[in-house]
Amino acid sequence: MITMPKTKRIGLVAHDNCKIDMVDWVRHNREILSRHHLFGTGTTGKKITEELDLPVNLFLSGPLGGDQQLGAAIAEKKLDMLIFFWDPLNAHPHDVDVKALLRIAALYNIPMACNRSSADFFITSPLMMAEYERKMEEWNRRNKA
Repeated sequence: MITMPKTKRIGLVAHDNCKIDMVDWVRHNREILSRHHLFGTGTTGKKITEELDLPVNLFLSGPLGGDQQLGAAIAEKKLDMLIFFWDPLNAHPHDVDVKALLRIAALYNIPMACNRSSADFFITSPLMMAEYERKMEEWNRRNKA
């Protein structure tokens, strides 16, 4: 089990066609999000910081390695949840990185929202402001069976 603290470390990323929606969602939820630690890929995080004056710890732009940096932060237990507004209608040159990020988030059992509706459910959950015991699969043991 991994204890997620009351103050969450939240990864924020959005594909180009979803960045306006992400900034709008963060604006709408600014008060709650300001109580947590925000991390974002370069372009998404920079837009949030510039438009909303919220501090965001920046990784590289997604296609330049930011998606992989978010995945590494998840694997190192430095992120508690991921909000990723991804564009399901357009191919992206870094689709492999996107898939790897989503896989690592699922593997490490972190809450993950891939659209505004699921993000709305997360942000309004009582668990958002509480400690939470996140169960971790024991993949090594499971794969040896």
